[in-house]
Amino acid sequence: MSKVNLAAAFASFEEAWAPRLAARIDDFAVKVVKLRGEFVWHHHDDNDELFLVVDGQLWLRFKDRDDVLLETGELYVVPRGVEHMPDAPEECHVVLLERADLVNTGSAGGERTAELTPLDG
Repeated sequence: MSKVNLAAAFASFEEAWAPRLAARIDDFAVKVVKLRGEFVWHHHDDNDELFLVVDGQLWLRFKDRDDVLLETGELYVVPRGVEHMPDAPEECHVVLLERADLVNTGSAGGERTAELTPLDG
């Protein structure tokens, strides 16, 4: 494993909602992703999901609780089973920590489902 420079990682791709694998920790993946606009409403039955905003602002929208605004340097864990929708009005750079086999669209599936791509690939 080599070190990962987050600025270089985010500069290495343009696509939004296409996570890149930055590192693995046991059964978990550290993913970097650029977010722009609204995602899809979804939940993950058996997995929590950690969002860490590296640059920008990210709204986490919820159906059963108040929405959460994350700014640069802030993180939030969405508990398993909670319906949510990430929403980035402008481009936002996020590090995700989640199980390596977690599908980004969770219960929703559909065209926004993305394969996890290595940073160098």
